[in-house]
Amino acid sequence: MRRRLAAAAALVLLAACSPPPEPPQAPSGQSPFVYVENLDIVTEWDPSKSYSNEIVAFQNIYETLTFWNPVTKKSSPRLATSWRSSPDGRTWTFNLRPGVTFHTGRPLDAAAVKSSIERTMSAKAGASYIWDAVSSIRVDGPTTVTFALKYPVPLDLVASSTYAAYIYDTQAAPDLGKFFASGRDAGSGPYTVTKWQKGKEEELTLSAYDKYWGGWGRPHYNTVKFRVVPDPDRAWRLLQRGEVSFVARLNPRLFAAASSAPGVRTSERASFQTAMLLFNTANGPMKDIRVRRAVQKAIDYQDLIEDLKGAVSPASGIIPEGLMGYVPGRRPRQDLEGAALLLNRAGYGPGGRPLRLRLTYGEGDTDWHLLATKLTAALKPLNVTIDARAMPWTAQWEQGKKRGQDIFVMYWWPDYADGYSYFGNVFHSANPPVFNLTYLRDPGLDELLDTVPELTVTDRTAAQRAYEQATKRVLDQRAAAAIPWVVNYQRAYQGAVQGYNDNPAYPDVVFVYDLRPSA
Repeated sequence: MRRRLAAAAALVLLAACSPPPEPPQAPSGQSPFVYVENLDIVTEWDPSKSYSNEIVAFQNIYETLTFWNPVTKKSSPRLATSWRSSPDGRTWTFNLRPGVTFHTGRPLDAAAVKSSIERTMSAKAGASYIWDAVSSIRVDGPTTVTFALKYPVPLDLVASSTYAAYIYDTQAAPDLGKFFASGRDAGSGPYTVTKWQKGKEEELTLSAYDKYWGGWGRPHYNTVKFRVVPDPDRAWRLLQRGEVSFVARLNPRLFAAASSAPGVRTSERASFQTAMLLFNTANGPMKDIRVRRAVQKAIDYQDLIEDLKGAVSPASGIIPEGLMGYVPGRRPRQDLEGAALLLNRAGYGPGGRPLRLRLTYGEGDTDWHLLATKLTAALKPLNVTIDARAMPWTAQWEQGKKRGQDIFVMYWWPDYADGYSYFGNVFHSANPPVFNLTYLRDPGLDELLDTVPELTVTDRTAAQRAYEQATKRVLDQRAAAAIPWVVNYQRAYQGAVQGYNDNPAYPDVVFVYDLRPSA
């Protein structure tokens, strides 16, 4: 026994005197992982303001305190290894992963977390509202940070948010806004920005960060590229030729081809991504609620779902099934007679004045093109012409913020795995508008929605009732939108890509670090 103890003591002394082992360096010389999207990748570089498609890149560049696990449907560790809350839910303490550094080389500690979140809160942009309950943040040690809340919210879930929960180095540059605008990052994730070409097909390139806390001891991709290819047929051909690794979305025809193609894998699962037609309630012909209701009734919901052949599922209400706020039994149906009657009452329709409506949607999305085509055909006999325009996302969004259309078509997904952002961001009053592209101003709805975050923690039954009331108010009483379907994710990727899993809380994101490249 003494001999073993002596040997053990010698080993301990040797370990104490030896420097810690260097983490394996990032891999090199492997083919890049090439991700194809049909829309522009980056619309906003500042992680405090980011609120759009750049999520697909940012979730590989930046990290959050927690991560939503689609299996357990709970938060799991990411930058925080553990957390606890007080019995009243108003104090939350997070213990951070030690030894993490930003891409700038500075340590990611409790002070950096505090500074990062406080900067995002003060920006009052994008999804910064997720921190509205926070009254103060306290550093309790290098790896311990405590949040005091004005009212209880599930902060572990908030901290997993798709947007506005990123932890970043606020000391990366004296002028942080200018630093980010140049296409640079200050994250801690496995990949860092090496090249950005705004408006180019090969828009963005990321490279592995050598000092990533997760290490590089097993096979990984060392480079990630994001390409913008609006034409889905061309995207499919690029995948077949091996020039790209992953296509985020294919139409039903191409997905069927991919499902039987040699050397190609496919993935299909239900999502939290809801299709929305947002009606201009502020000006133009759709300011008249009778016109809005007529358009709601003119949509052939069932036919669209059948034609999209498994790519979508019927919607019921605004929030998809699987999240708080889902309202069953609200599947809409086409009613052309009812639409004609409403149009006549508004002075349009058969025998009335002709009506022209401008509809915008994201270019390259064949599902939206189908919807626009079918809606145009349904309304034409009712003396209504649809001027449908496919646009780059950034151009469509900018026009929308100026109220430049009658119908704004887009997808919405939650900021974190909860129903609030479907209402709080899209239908809550906002001036100037960001995503409230119905321009709805309804103080009663605002007051109702403002109760939901706290009720989600204190009285979930009451929270569900509030969601049901809000759904009825938006879709029935105000007729501010139509919800034609919920997306079923249909992906295609190279057979050599292993380890891919789709997480509906992070729509269209591929967590490239988790993949295994193979021959």
